[in-house]
Order: sequence, then C-alpha cells, then structure tokens
Amino acid sequence: MNREAVAHIRKKIARLVEHRAFLATIMIFIVINALIVGLETYPRLYQDYTSVFYALDRVLLWIFTIEIILRMIAAKPALSFFKGTWNWFDFLIVFAGHVFAGAHFVTVLRILRVLRVLRAISVIPSLRRLVDALLLTIPALGNILILMGIIFYIYAVIGTMLYQDIAPEYFGNLQLSFLTLFQVVTLESWASNVMRPIFEQEPLSWIYFVSFVLVGTFVVFNLFIGVIVNNVEKANEMELAANNDKKDDNKEPTPFTNEKQIDELQRDVQELKQLLLEEKENRSR
Repeated sequence: MNREAVAHIRKKIARLVEHRAFLATIMIFIVINALIVGLETYPRLYQDYTSVFYALDRVLLWIFTIEIILRMIAAKPALSFFKGTWNWFDFLIVFAGHVFAGAHFVTVLRILRVLRVLRAISVIPSLRRLVDALLLTIPALGNILILMGIIFYIYAVIGTMLYQDIAPEYFGNLQLSFLTLFQVVTLESWASNVMRPIFEQEPLSWIYFVSFVLVGTFVVFNLFIGVIVNNVEKANEMELAANNDKKDDNKEPTPFTNEKQIDELQRDVQELKQLLLEEKENRSR
C-alpha cells in the first residue's frame, strides 16, 4: 500500500473520530458503562448475573480500545496522540482494564470501571474546558489560600482568647476554634448553634462573627470565583487557538505557498521576458 492510500485512509479515520455522531456514540457507551457499574452495587443482582456483567464489561472495554486505536491512527503522526494530556488519561484508563484483567484483580477492575465514567470529561468539550480551567487556577489559588489561612489564624486566636470560657466546646483551644470557624465559613447553622449561645452571654460577640462571615465568606470566596472565571476564559482562548492551529496544519498546501516554488516561478517569468525581448530585437533587425 503506497503512501497516498495510507494518507487517504488516515484522513477518513480522522473525519470519523472527529464527527459528532462518533463522539455521541462513545458518550452513549460511557453512560451505559456507568449504569452497569451502578447496577453492580446491588449484591443480589450482581451475584445472579455475574457472567452477564463480565461479558458486557469486556465488550465495552474493547469498544473503548478500538476507539483509542482509531484516534491514534487519525493522529498525524501517530505518536502525536500522546501529546495531549486527555489522550494520556483515556489511554491509561483503557490500558489498565486489559492489564488488570483476571480473577485476582476483581476489586481493581470494578474501580477502573467507575473511573471510565470520568472519560465523559474528555469527550465533552465544555467539561474538558472546565477541568482545564480548574487546573489552571491551582497556582493562583496558592496566594488566596495563604490569605485565607492568615485570616483563619487571626480569628481563631481571637476567638480562643475571647470565648474559651464561655463556649469551650467551640473555642476551647486553637484546634476547636479552627473547626468552628470552618463551620461558620460554610454558613452551616453558624447563627443558631454557634453565635446565639455566645451572644446571650456576650452581646458584642456579633461583631466577631459577622465580620468573619463578611471577610471569610464573601470576600475570599469571591476571589476564588473570580480566579476560576478568569481561567475559564483563558482555557477557552487556549482551546480556540489550538483548534485554529490544528485547522492550519490540516490545510492542503496551495501551489504558491512554498517560497521555493515562488522563486522558481519568478525565474521562469524572467527567462520568458528575456526571450521575448530577444525575439523583439531579432525582428527589428
């Protein structure tokens, strides 16, 4: 088989794996895999139909294996498939299903079946962008976590000093104060269970709790949201740029895009012009 035939087949496979119907079909199989994993959690049902569950699992595993192989063939060159992080994720999930096949790895296999559901992230572009954005936020979140840690520490020390005797179950020591403040910052029954009993004995305690809720919940959490939203936009821009580069790479070269061809064409035009001038001179003589 010559190179042109191989290239033609690769293009057809590339169109297939990038088609919406293909992606929708893989998504349906992922959902079926998720339903099967859920049904396996019912012991009686699993015991009665163990062989059926095993057969369905093998069929789904080979469907996903064929999908990975097709995507590798469609990549140009084939090894460029492994340049994508999500491609590595899909490959390892499917490859591990073959490696741990056997009766000795039943628990591992059942866990891997659950992890296959995560492949929905790599199939659905919007979910993929969201996860990429969350990963991009990790470096920026470091500074926010430091700021939040400082605020927690200051309020924990103040709370322990002020309310250690009034509410020892909440502010008896620094560790309990941290745990109480974590409950307050989640807004889980902080007013009725934490603040009200202390407020009855210390009327000015509302200043402590309200200020912490305002700073800890609204200010810091809004910083988290702002960083995440900003990185979602960055992730969208990065994916758009990557798609544009991919389209440019897949474009067929036009006859005059090569600089060498342009130079050759200019030389040919110059030679033709010279011949015409010589012919004109010969006629005038």
